Amino acid sequence: MAEGMRVVVAGGTGLVGRHLAEALAREGAEVRILSRRPGQPYSWDDLPRALEGAGAVVNLAGEGIADRRWTASRKEAILRSRVEATERLVAAMGALPSPPSVLVNASAVGIYGPMDGRPVDEGREPGKGFLAKVCRQWEAAADGALALGVRVVKLRLGVVLARDGGALPKMAFPVRMFQGAKLGHGQQGLSWIHVDDLSRLVLAALGDPAYAGPVNATAPRPVTNETFTRALARRLHRPLLPVPGFVTRTALGALFGEMGREMLLEGAFVYPRRAQELGFAFRFERVEDALADLLDPA
Repeated sequence: MAEGMRVVVAGGTGLVGRHLAEALAREGAEVRILSRRPGQPYSWDDLPRALEGAGAVVNLAGEGIADRRWTASRKEAILRSRVEATERLVAAMGALPSPPSVLVNASAVGIYGPMDGRPVDEGREPGKGFLAKVCRQWEAAADGALALGVRVVKLRLGVVLARDGGALPKMAFPVRMFQGAKLGHGQQGLSWIHVDDLSRLVLAALGDPAYAGPVNATAPRPVTNETFTRALARRLHRPLLPVPGFVTRTALGALFGEMGREMLLEGAFVYPRRAQELGFAFRFERVEDALADLLDPA
């Protein structure tokens, strides 16, 4: 699939990038990590050298969306870090004698906005809100590579579940401490994906020319926030607190403001229609199976 291919992974020191780099190496690919972090062989100041001879680029670069409260300056940093990094990649690819054949560019299911329980697939138009705005501009920057003859895959990520970082340890902590509760009314959609399935999906997108345009990177069975929290509590053998929805809604609003509303109190049930049409088989379709794999002793 990726054997012998030289793959540049921008943002490759983050959670998804680390897992992807390991999966690519197992497949026999030569992986070049492009990162702002010191000590990496390839930095953004050395972009032409990083891209030299590359057959594919995976772009995961961008400031952490949920790291802290969204101030005006923080929102600008989140947007610019994604759009400008993608524009730099595309420009550098265009300067090469022979550009990479494929760009797999991260996006997110936030592009759809809150959908009030309605099912969503790749045919849904972008929604409203800050996350939708970020994703629209991010994907538009990636589409600049189309003029170079590069196949562009816009991978719309759900909540990535992993043992070693990301959302799951943060979600599990209050449950472990006997402080777990549904967020708000609990019926908002939570579209998720096991990190191993995500890595496999990227590999499929790199190797199969049929992958192009938007592809939802979500498990086939999205759940409500309440269903996820109850599954988490069962796996950790903890009770849930019967906290009224308005209490958690008010608390999240006070703590996180706009970020808390868009990321925790709103959601959508996003389905991976395109990946399934192309024959991709998820190993973790049920959230219970994903949690068993990630939370049981290794």
